[in-house]
Amino acid sequence: MSEPTIYIIDDDQQTVELLLEYADLLGYRAKGYTAASNFFNDTEVFVSGSFIVLDLNMPDMDGIEVMRHMVKVDNRLPFILVSGYDSGVLHSAEQLAKAYSLDIIASIAKPFEFKVFKDILHLRGVLKTDTHSADQINSPAELPITVFELETAIRQNQLVLHYQAQISIKTGRLTGVKAQVNWQHPQHGLIAPELFIPLAETNGLIAEMTAKIIKLAAEQTLRWKSQKIILKVSVNILAENITSLSMPEQLSRILELRNLDPSMLTLEVTESALMGELVTSLDILTRLRMRGVELSIGDFGTGHSSLSLLYRMPFTELKIDSSFVTNMSRDKEAQGIVRTCIKLGHELNMSVVAEGVESKETFDLINDMNCDIAQGSFIADFMPAEDLILWMRKREQLNVSNQALN
Repeated sequence: MSEPTIYIIDDDQQTVELLLEYADLLGYRAKGYTAASNFFNDTEVFVSGSFIVLDLNMPDMDGIEVMRHMVKVDNRLPFILVSGYDSGVLHSAEQLAKAYSLDIIASIAKPFEFKVFKDILHLRGVLKTDTHSADQINSPAELPITVFELETAIRQNQLVLHYQAQISIKTGRLTGVKAQVNWQHPQHGLIAPELFIPLAETNGLIAEMTAKIIKLAAEQTLRWKSQKIILKVSVNILAENITSLSMPEQLSRILELRNLDPSMLTLEVTESALMGELVTSLDILTRLRMRGVELSIGDFGTGHSSLSLLYRMPFTELKIDSSFVTNMSRDKEAQGIVRTCIKLGHELNMSVVAEGVESKETFDLINDMNCDIAQGSFIADFMPAEDLILWMRKREQLNVSNQALN
């Protein structure tokens, strides 16, 4: 079986040779093409983990045409876009790729150094490694799972929650967590949500799964409370949830049975999920808010009716999409969008969360912009509840030590 490969498509031979050297240094198999047509004429079968480094400006078939053709032939490998064009062109090309549902790892302006290339792959998590954690999460790699197995997982407690810390930017204190559901499969190990959530959506299991996730989150919140740890938990809900008129009553029953304050739960809904039945969504979200549940609009800035949604829906929190936050340090347009979102959220009396904070530079930028809450790998990755508490204790001890030194 072949191994993951970096496919380099650039009309400049020297650039191709340089990137082949970079790939070799990082332990990757790589193939270079100075014409995109040669890449498409190659009959090689793409292996999971492969990606393309694509130059936008090429004579026989430019980068935009390459992306369009990849969609046409349904070979949706991730891209790193590179170009000597200005940042505005790179940014537009990236947005076009996303509109095509293509995965963009990063956009890089030419010329760039090896460290830039390596750092991007490291942040993306695609660097090769010889070590594997026992808790490594399986990604969507065509695992042979069935609807029956997923139904069993929901009903036999195979779903588990991992949590990512959300900290106050001003105080540095842990204020809440974002919950992510994983599947502890008896044969395949820990399976990431992007593999089984679509299976649940297409087979009518979302309502049952969401109820299970909220129960798990509520029970964990109570366990933390018994340890005198007060943490709000944020949970994603999908389009099917906000078109079910019975959801507010079902949620209330879950919380009442556990004697949990509704304000300890934040339901996060994306803009795209709201694009369907707006009247029904408004009905459900308003009733949820009346019951004291906090509401967050996630992936903000990527939908089509952002301002209209903010005006009509009773959100208490605005969560800036990670694609803008992650690119802030190298993209002035993304930086401007983040700054505008923070101001807008504050004008509407909402707490603002920056998701995708992956470096100190990004953290410092959102701090200067008076953002409220940070979430991302710079603070902590997703982890089991027990590990989160250990992380919190170590962080508190470190803060105490630093204060003593000062």
